[in-house]
Amino acid sequence: MSIRLFFILPLLLVVAGCGHSLSEIPGFDSAAWRQDAFACQNQRARQLPAIDAYRETLYGTRTDDIESLFGRPDEEELSEQTEKTYFYYIEPGTQCEPRHLRSQANKLTFHFGPTGIVTAVLYERPVSVAQ
Repeated sequence: MSIRLFFILPLLLVVAGCGHSLSEIPGFDSAAWRQDAFACQNQRARQLPAIDAYRETLYGTRTDDIESLFGRPDEEELSEQTEKTYFYYIEPGTQCEPRHLRSQANKLTFHFGPTGIVTAVLYERPVSVAQ
């Protein structure tokens, strides 16, 4: 039992230590972002300059910190290798209709690797962000 614990404990510490925390993004209004669910009020686009200015700091951020900043994703995809992708709409579209069907509206996507840290921050379609 103690030998197993000897090997498992360091592994848990390494996994728990993966990624970095991110409690805020300067100029980003987390509350306004979360209040605009599915981007139906067209308020999220105003937040894009702050996101883009600190986009590189989002890489390596843990899932919990992304959810703290951006709220639960509008959509989520899980892959077979325990990777996942969060989708946040950034413009109104058919997702604003009562059943919230998947829309072709542009989205901000966060791809998480198997350890639960951000490996990609992308837009479904390129956006022009005015600073």
